[in-house]
Amino acid sequence: MQTRYLYLFRFILALSDLLLFNICLTGALYLTHKHSYIDPYLQRQYTITANLIWFLCAGLFRLYSEEIVCKLVSIYRATYKSVLLHGFLFLAYIFFTNQNDFPRFFIAAFYGLMIFGFLLSRFTGTALEDVLKRNFNIRKSVAVLGMNNGGIKLAAYLEKQTRFNFLGFLGDESSYVDESGNLIQAASMQLQTAAHSGIKDVFVSLTPDRMGDVQYLLNEADKHCVRLKFVPDLNISSAPFDIEYMDQFSIISLRKEPLKDINNRFKKRLFDIVFSSLVIVFILSWLYPILALIIKMQSPGPVLFKQLRSGRDNEPFWCYKFRSMQTNNADEKKQASRNDNRVTKIGSFMRRTSLDELPQFFNVLLGNMSVMGPRPHMLSHTEQYRTIVDKYMVRQFLKPGITGWAQVNGFRGETKETYLMEKRVEHDIWYMEHWSIALDIKILFMTIINVIKGEDNAY
Repeated sequence: MQTRYLYLFRFILALSDLLLFNICLTGALYLTHKHSYIDPYLQRQYTITANLIWFLCAGLFRLYSEEIVCKLVSIYRATYKSVLLHGFLFLAYIFFTNQNDFPRFFIAAFYGLMIFGFLLSRFTGTALEDVLKRNFNIRKSVAVLGMNNGGIKLAAYLEKQTRFNFLGFLGDESSYVDESGNLIQAASMQLQTAAHSGIKDVFVSLTPDRMGDVQYLLNEADKHCVRLKFVPDLNISSAPFDIEYMDQFSIISLRKEPLKDINNRFKKRLFDIVFSSLVIVFILSWLYPILALIIKMQSPGPVLFKQLRSGRDNEPFWCYKFRSMQTNNADEKKQASRNDNRVTKIGSFMRRTSLDELPQFFNVLLGNMSVMGPRPHMLSHTEQYRTIVDKYMVRQFLKPGITGWAQVNGFRGETKETYLMEKRVEHDIWYMEHWSIALDIKILFMTIINVIKGEDNAY
C-alpha cells in the first residue's frame, strides 16, 4: 500500500541524490584543477559516463523502489552498495579506455565527497522525516479489527512500518455476525469509532470459516466512509506465498518465485546473453585453442566433454565442459572425488580454477543454462536424490547455472553424504525465492573471489 508521502518521497530522494551526485562531481573537478590539468573534452566525457553509471547502479539495487524507501535500513544498505558498485565500474571504465593518466586526486576527491555527502544527506533526511512525523499528519492512520491470531501478527507488522500510523485494535471479537445473520452491535460501534478518530483504512483478519462476514462488514463500513482491507488468516502466514488473480479467481501460490514474473525473466536472460557473449569473445576466443592443445597432448579423446544433465522442469540437456579426465566408462554415474586417478594434470588445474566450466557459456547462449542458478546434476543423481532429499525437485523449477548461491557458500563438488545435498538444495531454493539482479551480481563477485583464493572442494 503506497501512501502519498511515500510516493513523493521516492521522487524527492531520487532528484536530491542526482543533484548531490553532480555537486560532488563538480566539486571534485574543481579541486583537481588546482593540482593538475584536465582536458575539457575528457571532463565532459567523464561527467556523462559517471552519471550513466550512477543510473545503472541505482537501478540495479532498486534504490528508489517502494520496498527500499519504506525502510530506513534498506535505504542505507542500497546506497552504500550503489556507491561501491559505481566506484568499481567507473574505475574499470577508466582502465579499459586507457585513461590511466587521469588524475588520481580526482578519484579520491570525488568518492570522498560522495561518501560524506550521502551520509550527510541520509542523516538529514532521517531527522527531517522524524520532525514531519511528529508535527504533521504525513502517515496514513490505520487500525485492526479483531484480535485473532492473524490480526495480532498483522498488528505487529503494521507497528514496524514507518509509512503507517497504527492506532491499535478496534475490538477483540473473533466473529462479527450473530447466528441470525445480523452484524453484532460491537462491530458497528467499532467502525463508527474508527471514522470519528480519522481512521480511513481498517484491516480485518478473517479465518476461512468467517469469510461470510465480509459483506456485512463492508455494508457497515460504507455507511461511515471507512475502507476495509481483508486479510485472510490461512495459517500459512509464515510462508512466502503469492496471490495472483485470474478473472474472478484468486490463486494462492505457497512459494514466492520472482522469476515467474516475465519482466524479471527478461532481465535475467538479457544479463545472461550479454555476459556470456563477453566471456566467449574476450576469454574463450583465445583460451579455447590453448587449452584444447594441452588437453590433446596429455590424453587421447575429445577436447569437450558433454553429458546429459537435468535442466529446468527436469528436461535433460547436453552440458559442455573442457574434458578434465581420461576417457572412461564411469562418467555417467560417478562424481569426481579428491585425488581421482581419472583426472589429468591439466584437468586438475582446470578443476581447481573452474576453467573446465567455461564452455557452459555456450549452454547459456543456447538457453539451456543461466550464469547463476542451481548446478545441473547428472540424470542418475537426480533420480537418486529425488527419492531421499525433501524438496529436491523444487530446484528444477529454475534453469541450472554455471555458479550459484549454494556453490559460493561452500556446497559444491562431491556430495559424499546426504546432508551435503540437503544443504545444497536448501540454498538453491532460497535463491529461487529471493532472486534479484543484485543477488546475481553478488554471487558473481563471490565466485570470482572464491576462484582467486581457491576452494577446498574444487577438485
